[in-house]
Amino acid sequence: MMKKKIEEKETEKSQSISNRGKKVILIGIVILILGFFILTKTDPEGQNWASVLSPFLIVGGYITIAIGIILPDKQK
Repeated sequence: MMKKKIEEKETEKSQSISNRGKKVILIGIVILILGFFILTKTDPEGQNWASVLSPFLIVGGYITIAIGIILPDKQK
């Protein structure tokens, strides 16, 4: 019975997001919000700096969030 509880705790710990990962996810969310904010500054023809920059920020934000989900804690 005790062994089963220990295994459950280890499994639970290995499946949770690390503290380092949570920080990376937060950075990704900030990048994503910035990308959507810059997207509001585009012109209808899509020929200004905001039209070029915002898609890269949005995609980069989603990629950063994905990396944060799978990022393990640093080994001591």
